[in-house]
Amino acid sequence: MSGMAGQRPGRPARPVLQGKVAVVTGAARGVGELIARKLSARGATVALVGLEEEQLKQVGERLHGESAHWYADVTDHEAMGRVAREVSQRFGRVDIVVANAGVASGGPFVQSDPETWRRVIEVNLIGGANTGRAFLPALLASRGYFLQIASLAAIAPAPMMTAYCASKSGVEAFAHGLRCEVGHRGVGVGVAYLSWTDTDMVRGADRDEVMREMRQKLPWPSNLTYPLGPAVDRIVAGIERRAPHVYGQWWLRGMQGVRGYLPGLLATAGKREIRRMEPRLANVGRGLVGAGGEADEAGRTQRH
Repeated sequence: MSGMAGQRPGRPARPVLQGKVAVVTGAARGVGELIARKLSARGATVALVGLEEEQLKQVGERLHGESAHWYADVTDHEAMGRVAREVSQRFGRVDIVVANAGVASGGPFVQSDPETWRRVIEVNLIGGANTGRAFLPALLASRGYFLQIASLAAIAPAPMMTAYCASKSGVEAFAHGLRCEVGHRGVGVGVAYLSWTDTDMVRGADRDEVMREMRQKLPWPSNLTYPLGPAVDRIVAGIERRAPHVYGQWWLRGMQGVRGYLPGLLATAGKREIRRMEPRLANVGRGLVGAGGEADEAGRTQRH
C-alpha cells in the first residue's frame, strides 16, 4: 500500500512532465520528432526548432498537448537567441532543452569536401553550444535540464566518419564541462549516446555501398541497426530522471569502461578494411546524408 501514497483512488497519476516546457532542436524528423512526441505524451509543452518549417508544423499538429514551432539554424547564435527569448515569452519558462540537431557525412577525409566537413562540425558541435548558450538563462531560472545528444562515435571514433566523430566527441566534452559549471546552480546536464538507430540519417548513409559494407564489418553489436522507439524511450526516461548519462542501447554503458582501448583496436581493424576497399573509396558520396542533410543543404542555398 505504501506505493499508493499521495495518489487518490480512481484518479490517474499526474504525468511526470506535466507543466514543464521542453525545447527540442532538429525536431522535424527522426530522434528529435519522436522525443518531442513522447515528451508531449508525458504532459510537457513542446517548442519545436529546426530548418523544415512545414515538417515542424506537421509534427506539432500530431502532439498531444500545447506546442509551437520555430524555424532556426542552430549554427546562427543570433537566431537561437531570438528563439530562446520567444519561447520564454510564449510559454513563460523553459525546463528542458534537448540539443538534438545533427547532420553527417562519410568517406575518406583526404577526399572530403571542406565545406561539407566544416558543416558537420558547425551543426553538431557549434549548434549544440549555441543551443546551450541561448537557453541557459532560462534553465538557470527554472533549475532545468539540458540534454546533449551524442553518439557511439564519441566513445569509439571510426574511419570514414572523421567529421561526425570529431563533432560528437566535441559535444560530449562540451556537455561534461558545462555540467561542472552549472551544477551548483541547480541545472542538470546530460549526454545521450546512440548507436546506429533507424533514422533518415542512418538510412541515407546506408545507401552508399562502401559505407554500408564498412558498417557491417564492425564487431557485434555495433554493426546492427536498432529500432528508434526503444532508444527514444530510454532517452525520455533519462530526461525524466535528469540523468548525467543516457544510453539509447543497453550495451553502450559497458563501452565506457573499455573506451581507452578502442582507438587502437579500431585502427588495427580499420587499416585492414580501408586497404581492402581502397579502389572503391573514390566513389563514396561527399555530401550530407539523409533527408535531414538534404534539408540543411537546401536551407544553406536559400540563405546564401
